[in-house]
Amino acid sequence: MTNIVVLVKQVPDTYSERKLSESDHTLDRESADAVLDEINERAVEEALKIKEAGEGEVTVLAVGPSRATDAIRKALSMGADKAIHVSDDALHGSDLLATAKVIAAAVRKVEGVDLVIAGNEASDGRGGAVPAIVAELLGLPQLTHARELTVDGTTVKVKRETADEGLTHLEASLPALVSVTEKINEPRYPSFKGIMAAKKKPVETLSVADLGVDAGEVGLGNAWSSVVEASPKPPRTAGQRVEDEGDGGTKVAEYLVGQKLI
Repeated sequence: MTNIVVLVKQVPDTYSERKLSESDHTLDRESADAVLDEINERAVEEALKIKEAGEGEVTVLAVGPSRATDAIRKALSMGADKAIHVSDDALHGSDLLATAKVIAAAVRKVEGVDLVIAGNEASDGRGGAVPAIVAELLGLPQLTHARELTVDGTTVKVKRETADEGLTHLEASLPALVSVTEKINEPRYPSFKGIMAAKKKPVETLSVADLGVDAGEVGLGNAWSSVVEASPKPPRTAGQRVEDEGDGGTKVAEYLVGQKLI
């Protein structure tokens, strides 16, 4: 039996207008439609495939405000068995270091974890470091940027995509942490039966105190980095028009040279 924890996150829909709040320059999550991050759907799908190939249990774990319940229910409707939702006002503005610490503490609440699966990066932050930090905090081997994942007994194997060298083959003993890329699979659509069943699946809500994490170590005030100023992208200005009087090509070339484009 493989006991799997999948890290999921609710993010602003990429089709919505996303902006920072005027008060503290953190992401204004209420101003945009919220969805389960697509890379997390693929992480859930991979966990379900492992479960369906043998015996196992899939727990989804999310850190976020109360509305993140919608993203959790989406993962449950796909077929995950249960969920943990870490929700606490003290977490507002936490950086990726504090977030990873909270996630690691929540994973420790799950007994007998064999495998942690995450997306390689979230679409709202794109730090891409949380899976590696969580693995380090938990003392687990990390197999990151996987495009193919196989569990064979107590061994996990992945094909890791690299920019320069193609594919790297990694192998580790369970328990371990794997982060996946968008090439790992095509996630399933929740069935009506799955959507109805998700309403009855258990979701445990925890605070930072429940995890034994000091509230003084999380939140915007304790972040190692913060946004001090933000302004909207300026509107696009009119382009430069070239009148062709037989020398149009020369004028265009001179403009491109001036812009150091050629």
